[in-house]
Amino acid sequence: MLNTVPSRLSRFLAARLSPEGELGLHLTVGLALLLAAAWIFGAIAADVVHGATITRVDVRLAHWFHERATPGFTRAMLFVTHWNGLAGSSVMGALLALWFWRRRARYWLIACLIAVPGGMLLNVALKHVFRRVRPSFDDPLLSLLTYSFPSGHTAAATVFYGLLACYLVRRVHAWRARVLVVTAAGAMVALVALSRMYLGVHYLSDVLAAAAEGAAWLAICITAVSTLHRRRLARGETSWSERTHAAEDLG
Repeated sequence: MLNTVPSRLSRFLAARLSPEGELGLHLTVGLALLLAAAWIFGAIAADVVHGATITRVDVRLAHWFHERATPGFTRAMLFVTHWNGLAGSSVMGALLALWFWRRRARYWLIACLIAVPGGMLLNVALKHVFRRVRPSFDDPLLSLLTYSFPSGHTAAATVFYGLLACYLVRRVHAWRARVLVVTAAGAMVALVALSRMYLGVHYLSDVLAAAAEGAAWLAICITAVSTLHRRRLARGETSWSERTHAAEDLG
Protein backbone atom coordinates (compact mmCIF):
# COMPACT_ATOMS: atom_id res chain seq x y z
CA MET A 1 0.00 0.00 0.00
CA LEU A 2 2.75 2.44 0.92
CA ASN A 3 4.59 1.74 -2.30
CA THR A 4 1.55 2.65 -4.36
CA VAL A 5 1.43 6.22 -3.01
CA PRO A 6 4.71 7.37 -4.63
CA SER A 7 3.79 5.60 -7.85
CA ARG A 8 0.41 7.31 -7.97
CA LEU A 9 2.02 10.65 -7.23
CA SER A 10 4.62 10.13 -9.94
CA ARG A 11 1.91 9.18 -12.45
CA PHE A 12 -0.10 12.25 -11.46
CA LEU A 13 2.88 14.58 -11.88
CA ALA A 14 3.84 12.93 -15.17
CA ALA A 15 0.32 13.48 -16.49
CA ARG A 16 0.30 17.12 -15.39
CA LEU A 17 3.66 17.78 -17.06
CA SER A 18 2.95 15.87 -20.25
CA PRO A 19 2.51 18.00 -23.38
CA GLU A 20 -0.20 15.55 -24.47
CA GLY A 21 -3.58 14.75 -22.98
CA GLU A 22 -6.64 16.71 -21.90
CA LEU A 23 -5.20 17.88 -18.58
CA GLY A 24 -1.49 17.96 -19.32
CA LEU A 25 1.19 20.62 -19.40
CA HIS A 26 -1.03 23.31 -20.96
CA LEU A 27 -3.37 23.16 -17.97
CA THR A 28 -0.50 23.15 -15.47
CA VAL A 29 1.14 26.19 -17.06
CA GLY A 30 -2.20 27.98 -17.43
CA LEU A 31 -3.10 27.48 -13.77
CA ALA A 32 0.39 28.56 -12.67
CA LEU A 33 0.14 31.78 -14.70
CA LEU A 34 -3.38 32.39 -13.42
CA LEU A 35 -2.38 31.97 -9.77
CA ALA A 36 0.74 34.14 -10.17
CA ALA A 37 -1.16 36.95 -11.91
CA ALA A 38 -4.04 36.77 -9.44
CA TRP A 39 -1.61 36.93 -6.51
CA ILE A 40 0.12 40.00 -7.97
CA PHE A 41 -3.21 41.72 -8.54
CA GLY A 42 -4.37 40.91 -5.02
CA ALA A 43 -1.14 42.20 -3.48
CA ILE A 44 -1.34 45.51 -5.37
CA ALA A 45 -5.05 45.90 -4.63
CA ALA A 46 -4.45 45.33 -0.91
CA ASP A 47 -1.66 47.93 -0.88
CA VAL A 48 -3.92 50.45 -2.62
CA VAL A 49 -6.81 49.84 -0.24
CA HIS A 50 -4.59 50.16 2.84
CA GLY A 51 -2.59 53.15 1.54
CA ALA A 52 0.75 51.36 1.50
CA THR A 53 4.03 52.75 0.18
CA ILE A 54 3.05 52.24 -3.46
CA THR A 55 0.28 54.84 -3.14
CA ARG A 56 2.84 57.49 -2.19
CA VAL A 57 5.00 56.42 -5.13
CA ASP A 58 1.89 56.73 -7.30
CA VAL A 59 1.40 60.39 -6.42
CA ARG A 60 5.07 61.35 -6.78
CA LEU A 61 5.36 59.63 -10.16
CA ALA A 62 2.13 61.20 -11.40
CA HIS A 63 3.42 64.69 -10.58
CA TRP A 64 6.84 63.85 -12.06
CA PHE A 65 5.25 63.00 -15.41
CA HIS A 66 2.94 66.03 -15.31
CA GLU A 67 5.76 68.48 -14.61
CA ARG A 68 7.77 67.19 -17.59
CA ALA A 69 4.99 67.12 -20.16
CA THR A 70 5.78 68.53 -23.61
CA PRO A 71 3.34 69.26 -26.48
CA GLY A 72 4.97 66.83 -28.91
CA PHE A 73 5.11 63.90 -26.49
CA THR A 74 1.57 64.65 -25.32
CA ARG A 75 0.29 64.31 -28.90
CA ALA A 76 2.11 61.01 -29.28
CA MET A 77 0.72 59.66 -26.00
CA LEU A 78 -2.80 60.80 -26.92
CA PHE A 79 -2.53 58.86 -30.18
CA VAL A 80 -1.39 55.71 -28.35
CA THR A 81 -4.07 55.99 -25.69
CA HIS A 82 -6.92 56.67 -28.16
CA TRP A 83 -5.80 53.89 -30.51
CA ASN A 84 -5.96 51.45 -27.60
CA GLY A 85 -9.19 52.79 -26.13
CA LEU A 86 -12.62 51.15 -26.21
CA ALA A 87 -13.21 51.84 -29.91
CA GLY A 88 -9.68 50.97 -30.98
CA SER A 89 -9.52 47.78 -28.92
CA SER A 90 -12.94 46.72 -30.23
CA VAL A 91 -11.87 47.25 -33.84
CA MET A 92 -8.57 45.41 -33.35
CA GLY A 93 -10.36 42.58 -31.55
CA ALA A 94 -12.91 42.30 -34.37
CA LEU A 95 -10.16 42.24 -37.01
CA LEU A 96 -8.28 39.53 -35.11
CA ALA A 97 -11.48 37.50 -34.78
CA LEU A 98 -12.07 37.90 -38.52
CA TRP A 99 -8.53 36.66 -39.20
CA PHE A 100 -9.12 33.57 -37.04
CA TRP A 101 -12.42 32.94 -38.80
CA ARG A 102 -10.86 33.19 -42.26
CA ARG A 103 -8.04 30.85 -41.17
CA ARG A 104 -10.67 28.46 -39.73
CA ALA A 105 -8.85 28.62 -36.39
CA ARG A 106 -12.13 28.15 -34.55
CA TYR A 107 -10.70 27.66 -31.07
CA TRP A 108 -8.56 30.79 -31.36
CA LEU A 109 -11.72 32.53 -32.56
CA ILE A 110 -13.61 31.32 -29.47
CA ALA A 111 -10.76 32.50 -27.24
CA CYS A 112 -10.79 35.92 -28.91
CA LEU A 113 -14.56 36.34 -28.64
CA ILE A 114 -14.43 35.48 -24.95
CA ALA A 115 -11.19 37.19 -23.93
CA VAL A 116 -11.47 40.64 -25.51
CA PRO A 117 -15.05 41.70 -24.59
CA GLY A 118 -14.99 39.64 -21.40
CA GLY A 119 -11.83 41.38 -20.25
CA MET A 120 -13.46 44.76 -20.80
CA LEU A 121 -16.51 43.80 -18.74
CA LEU A 122 -14.31 42.40 -15.98
CA ASN A 123 -12.39 45.65 -15.78
CA VAL A 124 -15.58 47.71 -15.50
CA ALA A 125 -16.73 45.47 -12.64
CA LEU A 126 -13.40 45.82 -10.81
CA LYS A 127 -13.46 49.60 -11.19
CA HIS A 128 -16.81 49.72 -9.41
CA VAL A 129 -15.53 47.41 -6.69
CA PHE A 130 -12.55 49.63 -5.79
CA ARG A 131 -13.92 53.06 -6.85
CA ARG A 132 -10.53 54.76 -6.77
CA VAL A 133 -10.46 58.40 -7.80
CA ARG A 134 -8.17 59.34 -10.68
CA PRO A 135 -5.13 61.64 -10.28
CA SER A 136 -6.04 65.32 -10.04
CA PHE A 137 -4.19 68.33 -11.49
CA ASP A 138 -5.01 72.04 -11.86
CA ASP A 139 -4.23 71.86 -15.60
CA PRO A 140 -4.88 68.24 -16.61
CA LEU A 141 -3.73 66.91 -19.98
CA LEU A 142 -6.78 64.65 -20.10
CA SER A 143 -9.85 64.54 -17.88
CA LEU A 144 -12.04 61.48 -17.23
CA LEU A 145 -14.93 60.97 -14.84
CA THR A 146 -14.71 57.18 -14.46
CA TYR A 147 -12.80 55.31 -11.75
CA SER A 148 -9.06 54.75 -11.87
CA PHE A 149 -8.24 51.26 -10.54
CA PRO A 150 -7.42 49.16 -12.50
CA SER A 151 -6.57 50.73 -15.87
CA GLY A 152 -8.98 49.58 -18.57
CA HIS A 153 -6.65 50.53 -21.43
CA THR A 154 -3.76 48.54 -19.94
CA ALA A 155 -5.93 45.52 -19.19
CA ALA A 156 -7.37 45.52 -22.72
CA ALA A 157 -3.89 45.87 -24.23
CA THR A 158 -2.62 42.97 -22.11
CA VAL A 159 -5.46 40.74 -23.29
CA PHE A 160 -5.30 41.71 -26.98
CA TYR A 161 -1.54 41.80 -27.49
CA GLY A 162 -1.12 38.79 -25.20
CA LEU A 163 -3.61 36.77 -27.25
CA LEU A 164 -1.95 37.83 -30.49
CA ALA A 165 1.47 36.90 -29.08
CA CYS A 166 0.20 33.46 -28.00
CA TYR A 167 -1.10 32.80 -31.50
CA LEU A 168 2.10 33.94 -33.21
CA VAL A 169 4.28 31.94 -30.82
CA ARG A 170 2.29 28.84 -31.83
CA ARG A 171 2.85 29.66 -35.50
CA VAL A 172 6.60 30.32 -35.45
CA HIS A 173 9.18 27.78 -34.31
CA ALA A 174 12.48 29.67 -34.13
CA TRP A 175 13.16 30.70 -30.54
CA ARG A 176 14.47 34.11 -31.62
CA ALA A 177 11.23 34.83 -33.45
CA ARG A 178 9.25 33.78 -30.38
CA VAL A 179 11.31 36.05 -28.14
CA LEU A 180 10.76 38.92 -30.58
CA VAL A 181 7.00 38.32 -30.57
CA VAL A 182 6.76 38.24 -26.77
CA THR A 183 9.02 41.29 -26.45
CA ALA A 184 6.96 43.26 -28.96
CA ALA A 185 3.71 42.39 -27.16
CA GLY A 186 5.21 43.41 -23.82
CA ALA A 187 6.47 46.66 -25.30
CA MET A 188 3.02 47.54 -26.62
CA VAL A 189 1.42 46.91 -23.23
CA ALA A 190 4.13 49.00 -21.55
CA LEU A 191 3.59 51.81 -24.07
CA VAL A 192 -0.14 51.89 -23.40
CA ALA A 193 0.51 51.89 -19.65
CA LEU A 194 3.01 54.73 -20.05
CA SER A 195 0.49 56.80 -22.03
CA ARG A 196 -2.08 56.47 -19.25
CA MET A 197 0.38 57.53 -16.54
CA TYR A 198 1.87 60.34 -18.61
CA LEU A 199 -1.55 61.79 -19.42
CA GLY A 200 -2.35 61.84 -15.72
CA VAL A 201 -5.40 59.55 -15.78
CA HIS A 202 -3.85 56.57 -13.98
CA TYR A 203 -1.37 55.82 -11.23
CA LEU A 204 1.47 53.31 -11.47
CA SER A 205 -0.42 50.82 -9.31
CA ASP A 206 -3.44 51.14 -11.64
CA VAL A 207 -1.51 49.95 -14.69
CA LEU A 208 0.47 47.26 -12.85
CA ALA A 209 -2.72 45.78 -11.41
CA ALA A 210 -4.40 46.01 -14.82
CA ALA A 211 -1.58 44.07 -16.48
CA ALA A 212 -1.92 41.35 -13.84
CA GLU A 213 -5.70 41.36 -14.27
CA GLY A 214 -5.40 41.03 -18.04
CA ALA A 215 -2.83 38.24 -17.77
CA ALA A 216 -5.02 36.30 -15.33
CA TRP A 217 -8.11 36.65 -17.52
CA LEU A 218 -6.18 35.67 -20.65
CA ALA A 219 -4.78 32.61 -18.85
CA ILE A 220 -8.33 31.56 -17.93
CA CYS A 221 -9.62 31.97 -21.48
CA ILE A 222 -6.78 30.26 -23.32
CA THR A 223 -6.49 27.41 -20.81
CA ALA A 224 -10.24 26.74 -20.86
CA VAL A 225 -10.50 26.80 -24.65
CA SER A 226 -7.34 24.71 -25.06
CA THR A 227 -8.69 22.12 -22.62
CA LEU A 228 -11.98 22.01 -24.54
CA HIS A 229 -10.07 21.49 -27.80
CA ARG A 230 -7.91 18.70 -26.37
CA ARG A 231 -10.90 16.99 -24.80
CA ARG A 232 -12.78 16.93 -28.10
CA LEU A 233 -9.69 15.60 -29.89
CA ALA A 234 -9.22 12.88 -27.28
CA ARG A 235 -12.85 11.80 -27.51
CA GLY A 236 -12.94 11.92 -31.29
CA GLU A 237 -15.65 14.59 -31.33
CA THR A 238 -13.89 16.83 -33.86
CA SER A 239 -14.97 16.95 -37.48
CA TRP A 240 -12.74 16.23 -40.47
CA SER A 241 -12.50 19.97 -41.11
CA GLU A 242 -11.35 20.62 -37.53
CA ARG A 243 -8.67 17.92 -37.73
CA THR A 244 -7.52 19.26 -41.11
CA HIS A 245 -6.99 22.74 -39.64
CA ALA A 246 -5.68 21.54 -36.25
CA ALA A 247 -2.31 23.21 -36.88
CA GLU A 248 -4.09 26.56 -36.76
CA ASP A 249 -5.76 25.83 -33.44
CA LEU A 250 -4.74 25.78 -29.81
CA GLY A 251 -2.37 23.00 -28.78
